[in-house]
Parts: sequence; structure tokens; C-alpha cells
Amino acid sequence: MAAGYAELLRTRHAARLLAGTLVGRLPNATAAIAIVLFTRAEGGSYSLAGALAAVYGVANAVGQPLLGRAVDLFGQPRVQLPAAVLSALGMAWLAFAGTGAAAAAYGAVVVGGFFAPPLEGGLRALWPSVLGGKEERVHAAYAMDAVAQEIMYTVGPLLVTLCVSLWDPAGALLVIHALGVLGALSVVLSEPSRRWRSEPREAHWLGALRSKGLRALLGAFFFVGMALGSITVAGVAYADDHGGQSVYGWLMAALGLGALAGGVLYGARQWAGAPERRLRAIVALLAVCYLPLVLVPGPVAMTVLAALAGVFLAPALACAFIVVDRHAPVGTVTEAFSWLVTFFGVGAAIGTAAAGPAVELGGSASGFGVACAAGASALLVLMLTQRVMAAPGRTRTVAGSPAVAGEGVGGGAMEGPADGAAGGPAERLVGN
Repeated sequence: MAAGYAELLRTRHAARLLAGTLVGRLPNATAAIAIVLFTRAEGGSYSLAGALAAVYGVANAVGQPLLGRAVDLFGQPRVQLPAAVLSALGMAWLAFAGTGAAAAAYGAVVVGGFFAPPLEGGLRALWPSVLGGKEERVHAAYAMDAVAQEIMYTVGPLLVTLCVSLWDPAGALLVIHALGVLGALSVVLSEPSRRWRSEPREAHWLGALRSKGLRALLGAFFFVGMALGSITVAGVAYADDHGGQSVYGWLMAALGLGALAGGVLYGARQWAGAPERRLRAIVALLAVCYLPLVLVPGPVAMTVLAALAGVFLAPALACAFIVVDRHAPVGTVTEAFSWLVTFFGVGAAIGTAAAGPAVELGGSASGFGVACAAGASALLVLMLTQRVMAAPGRTRTVAGSPAVAGEGVGGGAMEGPADGAAGGPAERLVGN
């Protein structure tokens, strides 16, 4: 499958867009650890550090769908780059002002989190035009995207700690956000980003959320995020009982490695059938793989179980990207993808909060039990909403093809012929 991903990246603009998006999202991926390290270096308490990181997360959860809607309305360059600059200025404010004045520190992280650009949703909106509207290539790109996320969330914290060791936590904040602006700049100066235009949308205050199928998916991935957040806290508790932070590092590395392997294997083949049905099967497997964690065996066995728990995460995300694209109302694709980011992130935050009391009551096994309950809840949501999700909100054409219902891809129109498209820009036919 590495050869397949290499073939995708050789497509004009693909490597630049993926790399620019990953670099542009580094501030978001590393915000929690960067804020905590900075606050502690400034003499702040762990409570203040956690509160600042949480406020950043809440502000980001609010800002992502709103900025995604702005991208759909006004185009990527007019939103992504100004948002990246404002986010970087907010965190630079924190770096220079410090945490002595709590109100100023909270204001800085609100600006930093709210204006983090929706590059993730923007990239997924661009894939169809960049890849010529070819359905199987777009689906492979979604899988590659999910794999790349796992790499970013592994490398990002290491980069923060490297910057801290070379300079200090304030320098790490500045460097990471400067890189974020450069990544966003690389994306918005690219030809696909400059030419991309969302399709005309129906005026509706709910925007993308007026799709029942999308709301069902978001509800399920709230619980997937909750499971992942609870595993983070339960893993810390387990490590405290079995050898300290080195054990925690191995558990998190195994979880990421499992997700990376699962994403690569998932992208290694083309999948037949409706993605909604496939997603139910993947989430069922994901929920089942959480169950052995409550056994809390020794560190070696637990590391293996952590890897198993991660195997179906990237495939679930990759399949969810396809489902989002099928159910998002016309003209709302960036906003829809941004809502997925928001619900997943809010779920992770709530899972983190719920696992703490569970660990205090029943140890690490109870913390992992929260992940099991959340995984089962995600599956239950998908099972209860089968009828809603069975009918995509729209059908569309792939460039140069007749309109068909089913596993189509879209993402917006390009001004002029799309690179590699045989018959002009892809057009969606029906919106919900």
C-alpha cells in the first residue's frame, strides 16, 4: 500500500497540500502539551495549566465549524491564512505576557484556539478536485489522511519537547505557531486552494447540521472521541501502578502504531458496498478491541492490547470521512468535516474528565471501562440510526461521468478544468 500512497502523492499538488496541512495543524495537535509545559515553566499550577489547555480546546471546538462555514462561503485563502495568523498572534501574546495575569492568559488561549484554521476539513474538500474526481483515489486519500494524522500526533509532541530542550517553553510556542502559519500559507498559495469554490448552498441557520445522517455520524464519533480521551487518563493510572511514565509512553506509542498499521491495511484495498454499513462493522470491531483493556495485565501484554485497541481507529476515521462527504448538504463540505473534528475533540475532553473519577473509584480498570462503555455507545448510535444513514443526502457526478447514487465524492467546484479531470469539474446534483 506504500506504493499506492506514493502514487497518490505524485499527483500534482497532492504532496504539497498534505504536507502543508499537517504542518499547519501542528499548533492544534500540540496545544495541550505546549500550554502545560509553558504554564509550569512560568510557575503556574497544574490546575491552571489544565484549565488553560481545556479553554483552548473548547475555543477550538467552537471555532472549527464556524470557520469551516466561512471557508465554504468565502473560499480557503480568505479564511485559512488570516485565521492562522490570528491564532499565532494569540499564542505569541501568551508567550510574551506569561500567565501572571490569568484573564490575559485565558484571553490568549481563547484567541489561539478559536482561530486555529480548519485545514483538516479544507484538505478533504480539495481531494476530489486534486485527484480528478476518481472515487477510488479519493477514498485512498482519505485513508492516507487518517494515517498521516497518527504520524502528526506522534511527531508533534516530540517536536515540542525538542524545542523546549533547545530554547524554552515560550520559544516552543512561538516556533510551533510560526510553522503553523507557514503550513497554512503553503496550502492557500497552492493552485487548488485558490481555485476551489464551494457549491451554492441553501441558506439555513443549521448549515451542515441540517443533515440527519451527518448528525447521527457526529453523535457516534463523539463517543469514539470519548473512548480515546478516557484511555489517555486510564493509561496514566496504569503506568503509575506498573513502572511509571516509561510504561505510559509505550502504551501510547503502541496505540498510535496500531492505528497507523490499521490505516495502512485499510487503504490497501478497495471496499465494495455502502460505507455506512462498513462503518458500523469497523466501529463494532473498535468497541470489541477496547474490552480486553479492562483486564489490565502486565506491561508487555498491556502494550499488545493497546496496539490492538488502536487498529480500527484510523479505518473508522477514513470511512467516516467518506460518510461525511455523502451526507453533508451541498455547499457545506468544509463545515461538515469541521463538525466531525469538533465532536471528536469534545468527546475526547469529556472522556478525559469522566475517566478521572472512574480511576479514583476503581483504579485503571475502571478508567478503561469508560472506554468500553463509550465504544459500545458509538456502536449503539450507529445501529439505532441505520435508516437515517442508509440514504445519503445527495447524489453527484464524478468528473465526466453520468450521475449515480451511492459512494460518490465531491467537495466543491474548481474555477476552470480540474487538473487530471477528464471531463471538467465534478458537480453534485441533489442537496438535502
